[in-house]
Amino acid sequence: MLGGVQGMTDAGREVVAPMVLGAWDAFLALAEASDLQAASRLPGWRAHEVCVHLGTWPEHDALAAVVADARAGRTQRPATADEVNDVLTRAHREASAGEVLAALHRARANAASYFDSADLDLDALPTASVLGPLPVLGVLLAGTYELAVHALDLQPAGAPPPPDDLLLTGLAALADITGALAARLGLHGGAALHAPTGGWAFAADDGGWTVRRLGLERPHGAAVEAEAASLLDFSAGRINPMAAITRGHLRVHDLRGLMRLAPIVESVPDLPGGPALRVTARTLAGLSRVGLPGLPRR
Repeated sequence: MLGGVQGMTDAGREVVAPMVLGAWDAFLALAEASDLQAASRLPGWRAHEVCVHLGTWPEHDALAAVVADARAGRTQRPATADEVNDVLTRAHREASAGEVLAALHRARANAASYFDSADLDLDALPTASVLGPLPVLGVLLAGTYELAVHALDLQPAGAPPPPDDLLLTGLAALADITGALAARLGLHGGAALHAPTGGWAFAADDGGWTVRRLGLERPHGAAVEAEAASLLDFSAGRINPMAAITRGHLRVHDLRGLMRLAPIVESVPDLPGGPALRVTARTLAGLSRVGLPGLPRR
């Protein structure tokens, strides 16, 4: 069960709603600028499949399921994200561009309707997610991480680079998710996700987890530092983090502090980029004992 301090959920709708709806607006603009029949960065997926699985369809309303699970006290989902995505993309393989974009607009409208509802008590209720129990408001914010990563996936299909606000909102979601997982596992510690345009940091302990926005200066302590797009790609397994570290595109600070969070990637099957992060965690653990140029040991 969830309880105590709950990261961005405690900030409330007045903070989270503009972030979520702004992320949807940015993603919709990028989707509308894309050739949905063109290949995305994801092997075997066109921009069409990327957008289809994010939309709301008659047989698939992700937000309605989140709310229904919270009301019923359900916090575990029987199907994995890959299974759901496979069924959905197959069912709508021949959907027109107009139908796909309409499904995305329905998803955005559903989020807006939720935030306009008077049932504030729902926000902090635990509900099912692919990462295990999370508060409803946390699940809504978590969706912006997926929007940010998939916005980058659309670039080969003609989408312009995602705006900084979308990428930073995605990092906020990543910080919130990671803090929640750390708190669930009883881990004490935190880290910063820092880019030249800012970033977010989380900290977890027995009382729950907190999330805070960062300025342009990197804070002291455990941190991963890179361009915002690279941080998202690293977390999603889109880039080889070890190559990025050795080339100086990704910097790790206070490795020992970061390694305290390593149990997260071993315990959550559907963690975004989980397989890549598991390999990275093990590799970093070895490198921390021998040292590596560009990888501070403090």
